[in-house]
Amino acid sequence: MATSTKRLAVERNQTTGNRLPLLSTSLDSIRTYQFEIQFWFPDGVSPSTKAQQLSVAAKKVSATGPKVEPIEVHRLNDRFFYPGKSNMDELVVTFDNLLTSQAGANLFAWFRTCAYDPLTGYQSPIANGTSDRKSFKAEKARLIQYDGSMTPIAYVDFIGVWPFAVKMSEFNYSQNEFHTLEVSFRYDLIDMFPSTTSTSVDLVAGIFPST
Repeated sequence: MATSTKRLAVERNQTTGNRLPLLSTSLDSIRTYQFEIQFWFPDGVSPSTKAQQLSVAAKKVSATGPKVEPIEVHRLNDRFFYPGKSNMDELVVTFDNLLTSQAGANLFAWFRTCAYDPLTGYQSPIANGTSDRKSFKAEKARLIQYDGSMTPIAYVDFIGVWPFAVKMSEFNYSQNEFHTLEVSFRYDLIDMFPSTTSTSVDLVAGIFPST
């Protein structure tokens, strides 16, 4: 403990030229606004815009993650809890309705193809599992977190993603911002890993067919 305290004191007081102490950068947190999200579309969906353009259009990603429903067991006056079934929260992404990439039209086309087509009444028209390399679910959506130099430092993979709700923001003369679209997704699995991990892609091996 004494050695660690001494090392931190040295780093805190060490300055080289006009540089700040090392401790001020070694404890930096991950910023919430340095991110982008990319989508791996299913084979049956061919949007005219690329995933990179949708990444640029992603304005906000809601708080989401896994949780386990507890099983409550009673014994006389006592209660015991055991882990039960897992449940994934919804993934809600707010997109800027970009003019040139037609983000809104393409996101709605994905919803029509994968979930429900309100024009024909078809529900999941390509929802035939993974036969013929088709599925109504995208292989994954990846949330990339960056550091101050915009270098990827961590990833969050949402596996088995499909949109189940599309909502346009209200139109209001008093607002002074771009129009947005809110798309709600469901996913089956989630994985979080640092950028130094290279084997994480093996988690989806065998779940989705290779293209």
